[in-house]
Amino acid sequence: MSMSRTRNILGALIAAAVVVAPAAGGAQVAGNAADAPIAWGGDDLAITPDGFDLIGRAEITQGDNRLRAQRVNLTTTDGGGVTRVEAVGEVFFVTPTQTMRGDRAVYDLGTDELIVTGEVILAQGDNVVRGGRLVYNVRTETGQMAGAPTPGGNRVQGVFYPEGND
Repeated sequence: MSMSRTRNILGALIAAAVVVAPAAGGAQVAGNAADAPIAWGGDDLAITPDGFDLIGRAEITQGDNRLRAQRVNLTTTDGGGVTRVEAVGEVFFVTPTQTMRGDRAVYDLGTDELIVTGEVILAQGDNVVRGGRLVYNVRTETGQMAGAPTPGGNRVQGVFYPEGND
């Protein structure tokens, strides 16, 4: 697997986690995680013709950043480069300053698009955004959160605290 493409996996998820940043005053990812080694593990590993699956307590870490889910599937090219990452089941992505939670996350390296679905929660410090579906483009740093079903209909909800008001 190409190391530079593998580094892009966590880089993309880091970028997704900072979707809260514009309202929160500009998030920074601590350290230089892109240069840190990538460690991975799971209860089981399945090699497929299209890549590999980490099954059961799947986890990928790089520096202080961690992706965790019940299952993580990495789709690779014939040359070993990663083209798609799918995390399913209690998906968590954690950096020193941000967290993202969802039921399912899919990152397409070809389009630089990350889609997180389910009960999506993005948090940076005390700032929180909740919705049902997040679509985030890593290249353009643009995103859209669709609402989650609530008693009042499908809504996106959030709480932001101005700087200095902890």
